[in-house]
Amino acid sequence: MKTMTTVKDAHLILLLLRLLLLVVIFFSRDVLALATPSNQTRPAVTSLKLARIQRHLEKINKAGVRSIESPDGDTIDCVPRHRQPALDHPLLKDHKIQRAAERPKAASSGGSAASRRAWQAWHHAGHCPRGTVPIRRSRVDDALRAKSLFHFGKKPAAPPLARRADAPDVVSGNGHEVSLLLPDSFNQSLDGNGEFYGAKATINVWDPSVQGNNDQVSPELYGDSRPRLFTYWTNDAYQATGCYNLLCSGFVQTNNKIAIGASISPVSSFNGSQYDITILIWKDPKLGNWWMGLGDGALVGYWPAELFSHLSEHATMVEWGGEVVNLRPDGAHTATQMGSGGFAAAGFARASYFRNLEVVDADNTLASAGAVATLAENSNCYDIRSFAGAGDDDDDAHDGWGTHFYFGGPGNGPRCP
Repeated sequence: MKTMTTVKDAHLILLLLRLLLLVVIFFSRDVLALATPSNQTRPAVTSLKLARIQRHLEKINKAGVRSIESPDGDTIDCVPRHRQPALDHPLLKDHKIQRAAERPKAASSGGSAASRRAWQAWHHAGHCPRGTVPIRRSRVDDALRAKSLFHFGKKPAAPPLARRADAPDVVSGNGHEVSLLLPDSFNQSLDGNGEFYGAKATINVWDPSVQGNNDQVSPELYGDSRPRLFTYWTNDAYQATGCYNLLCSGFVQTNNKIAIGASISPVSSFNGSQYDITILIWKDPKLGNWWMGLGDGALVGYWPAELFSHLSEHATMVEWGGEVVNLRPDGAHTATQMGSGGFAAAGFARASYFRNLEVVDADNTLASAGAVATLAENSNCYDIRSFAGAGDDDDDAHDGWGTHFYFGGPGNGPRCP
């Protein structure tokens, strides 16, 4: 039996934005993930519990050479790279921080004049010097929002609900409802050999309304409803282990401009300006590390090869889409929005989109996702529409978008009781 020091028995998941707007999902037995949060009041607490929390925070909050007070309320510490939390992992005791040996060869430039790039809110307040990495500081209130210190930073468990038999197990299968774009077969890759070495997508950024304590929106982590960039790992398919962001060691940061867990700004507005971000994940063909890139070329960091079992070879599935947690509060479907809260047919500036979907092949080359299928577990609540090229609109909003799709919905309403 493997120990907790090896990531296994799950999926490689790359999730972004509130409501688990899935960037890409690599189905395997290893997990990596990305997403966001909401509001919750501070509970009563004893001095003994506070003391335990303080001791825990002293371990995970590394001393920085500079601290930045972000306009969204976060504190970003600029921590020397060689003191970052990843290097506390037992498997990384002698690990030397590395550079990406070879980026995937581009298949297309993508892009659109109709949308703009989003970034992170803390950049308005300062920057971290070279040789450091920006890390969001965990606070006492963050820990107090969790059920217990043991649960702090872990994915909340949800009671099992009915689920389509043919639906892929995106996260845990418990209380989750998805709108996904995926290969034509759940069990085969786009080229039929079940091998993926990375994936890429440009994702529309929205700030949807959330009802209650909605899992990947993570009110227990942040206490607000801003869209955030996050990571997650687990070694037993989310059953008992795992944590968000840098609350346990593993992900190695290399960039001094991108903070894991920090909010994304600005966000898109209905019939107004649209903002998106591009994320690329790929396996270094020489060293075996799984790298994460953000934007046009910035490298955020990597998950070291030492952490992986099955993903030491490749991933076997890729998916893009959106997900919410629907626990049917008061017997009704959740009113949590997916994406913009608009259905896919609403189109540009009204529905949320993923564009320029690409995968990385064994030759470390990006290729268009090509032929795909869609899955909406409850199309009366959230749906999805995909396009192989420029779409069916008369304007030029979709020029250069390649394989793309619109998705989302309002949740509870006349069509979704």
